[in-house]
Amino acid sequence: MNYREAIQFLYDLQLFGARFGLETTLRLAALAGNPHERLRFIHVAGTNGKGSTCAMLESIYRAAGLRVGLYTSPHLVHFGERIQVNRQPIAERDLVELVADMQSKLHGFTADSPPTFFEVVTVIALEYFARQKCDLVIWETGLGGRLDATNIVTPLASVITNIQFDHQKWLGATLAEIASEKAGIIKPGVPVVTATDDAEAFEVIRATAERLGSPLTRVVEEDARHKAPALGEMSLVGEYQRRNAALALATVEVLRPTFPVTPSRAYWALANVEWSGRFQLIRRGDGAELLLDGAHNPAGAEALRSAVEHYFPAGITALILGILIDKDCHAICRILAPLAPRIFLVPVHSARTALTPDLSASCRAANPVAEIVECAGLGAALDRAGISGLSLVTGSLYLVGEALELLRFGNGGGPGERDLNEWSVKP
Repeated sequence: MNYREAIQFLYDLQLFGARFGLETTLRLAALAGNPHERLRFIHVAGTNGKGSTCAMLESIYRAAGLRVGLYTSPHLVHFGERIQVNRQPIAERDLVELVADMQSKLHGFTADSPPTFFEVVTVIALEYFARQKCDLVIWETGLGGRLDATNIVTPLASVITNIQFDHQKWLGATLAEIASEKAGIIKPGVPVVTATDDAEAFEVIRATAERLGSPLTRVVEEDARHKAPALGEMSLVGEYQRRNAALALATVEVLRPTFPVTPSRAYWALANVEWSGRFQLIRRGDGAELLLDGAHNPAGAEALRSAVEHYFPAGITALILGILIDKDCHAICRILAPLAPRIFLVPVHSARTALTPDLSASCRAANPVAEIVECAGLGAALDRAGISGLSLVTGSLYLVGEALELLRFGNGGGPGERDLNEWSVKP
């Protein structure tokens, strides 16, 4: 097996969709020798900010001298972004070896219940982190928490960033129902840290922690203002990133008896953390300035709008927007369309893309005076936006990944490793 064949094998697993439940992942892990039992984790769930919080925690503990694994999803361009040790993506040769080894373990599964892509990749990540002898793994959930494949671990701490509306079709129609799914990562006696501010959602988390005897720490707005670094002292900008930083610092404090980290070291790490596609400013060789952000739900869009208004008071000249159909497209358009006088609507490179005519109607209602153009793809939108002023590319992390690939490698928009992000839930 070579690298291309390994990626194709993973791609073929997408035919089996996604699945809620832990039985298959537990069985796969057992076949791999239960590598998770040889590792220590911080398990991170929530609606928004999971990736940024994971990146902050990874940076802090790596700065403290630990060997740190990082498991996140989706990837933006290359699959190896999902599985990193000390911020180095898994090497192609290691992925090939692990995929080949995993392939040999799948023969015992029946055709009507094969392991899914995310289940297989989760166990591959566990095996890789165990082989790499990681001191700590920052472990992000995929979808939800309670029945997510990542939930086979018992962590040192469970972190829930916040509870907002997203994936209601699968997680529930109310914040309390969504919170119940996210709170499913809480384990008996394991500390919980959350920045959830919605009262109804927080009550679900509080009650779950109390029932399981899990010490609960709540990060509030005052912590973000007074305990997190000032905005100018962080590499990730935006008021919402200060809340993520406060959450990461609170987690570090909870785990201080196990992994001591000095405040100066933690603050240094927050000043140097890197996390692509989140309010990321790129200057192209032709002089064009692009702001990339993966805001893909109303809460994320609100945070993005606030950050744009704060950091770019002169405004943006163009909004390039693409959204997946299973998101609240109308609300995202309502929030973001007023930001720009020119709006370029593009399909996301996904079978789940929203149609640009539908987005056009929502944007027109939110910004009647804007020039609204439907484009065949991202490349065409970037050309139409031109090189003067600041263009914002947003609406989906998939679209941000396409932008990064296009800007870095010149071939964005076609099939490639980004296609591994596609998924659908099995009935």
